[in-house]
Amino acid sequence: MLDESGNQPREAFFGGAAGGGKSQTLLMAAAQYVEVPGYSALILRKTLPDLNQAGALIPRSHEWWLGTDAVWHENKKRWLFPSGATIRFGYLEKRSDLDNYMGSEYQYVGFDEATQFTLDLYRFLFSRLRKPTDLDVPLRVRAGSNPGGIGATWVKQRFLEPPAPGEPKRFFVPSRLSDNPSIDYEEYKTSLDELDPITRAQLLEGDWEVGSSAGNFMRGWYDIMDAHPTEWERLVRYWDTASTAPLPGQESKADWTVGTLMGRMNGIYWILDVNRFQGNAATVENAIYQQAVNDGQWVEIFMEQEPGASGKIMIEHYQFRVLQNYNFYGIRSTGPKPARAARFSAQSAARNVKLLRGNWIPRWLDEHESFPFGEHDDQVDSAAGAFNVLTGGGELRRADQSVLQRFNWRASR
Repeated sequence: MLDESGNQPREAFFGGAAGGGKSQTLLMAAAQYVEVPGYSALILRKTLPDLNQAGALIPRSHEWWLGTDAVWHENKKRWLFPSGATIRFGYLEKRSDLDNYMGSEYQYVGFDEATQFTLDLYRFLFSRLRKPTDLDVPLRVRAGSNPGGIGATWVKQRFLEPPAPGEPKRFFVPSRLSDNPSIDYEEYKTSLDELDPITRAQLLEGDWEVGSSAGNFMRGWYDIMDAHPTEWERLVRYWDTASTAPLPGQESKADWTVGTLMGRMNGIYWILDVNRFQGNAATVENAIYQQAVNDGQWVEIFMEQEPGASGKIMIEHYQFRVLQNYNFYGIRSTGPKPARAARFSAQSAARNVKLLRGNWIPRWLDEHESFPFGEHDDQVDSAAGAFNVLTGGGELRRADQSVLQRFNWRASR
């Protein structure tokens, strides 16, 4: 793959249908310069188990290089070649995993299933892309993926759509199942026929349009602001809780506790902060209390009340023990999630929702654009809950029906 100048492009993406040979291509590209002393490559998946699955990158690399002069180092998950060049396999599930690559230097970084990564994690690895002046190899970032996933929108925008003025050209190579002669096309197609229509279109046809965004939320609807009003008609923090800690290695699959701070002023809704974390019940309780202290007495606090007696008990625990000195209320949410988020979506489309600049924004936008097909929707639930409270929607506990009238004040913060 060469650009107009006959050089290898710095960034390229191979994506579309399943079975097109994307992982093998990433591995071959990583190995292109292993005869060069000092060359170093890194290939990433979201989790370490993803790298070790049957047919995945580490087993495939052993098929290729076991029995050669290359040496496998299990602890480092790294191949060392006779020249001294290395190919390392790593994982990148959350921002703290970036610490594994601090101070490292690579000339090649590959992302397998790039749509499982957020854009901020993807872009950070460019800071590890460098070389000494005497190392005669190109600097390259290569990615492969099927459509769908939390990062589908940014991948599509970055590689499949025309670049914005001033942005570099990025190469896209479509992946088709029919391009891989080693796959039994008819048998695999029969297997994919069992899937729902959206997933089938993504994996069989490599369709980047279907399901990549339901149109409920689009990142272009939101202005990111550096300053906010100093007066508010109302300020609320709305919590969507997940009270169980994830199992080790399962952080991406477990739900998140999310608290959205939203203010209303002159018909504009401002998202000022999003507190998103995972933990057990004690961790969640302490974090919610500390956030209330930090927000101050002007902020009303709402929490989604789960159905049944346990939900009522939890709300009463927060009302009478944890947040007894704050304006705290449980609120019932009824109906399907897309319906609960519909009015917030409409105001977002009308560009009546502003975001105060913060490091929470990339993940927030990724999750909203993938809603309701994404892996998580906790931030959507929390934002829609805050909006519905500000606009008088939702169902408060019966004893608290008057709260919307009692707190129709202007506050300085």
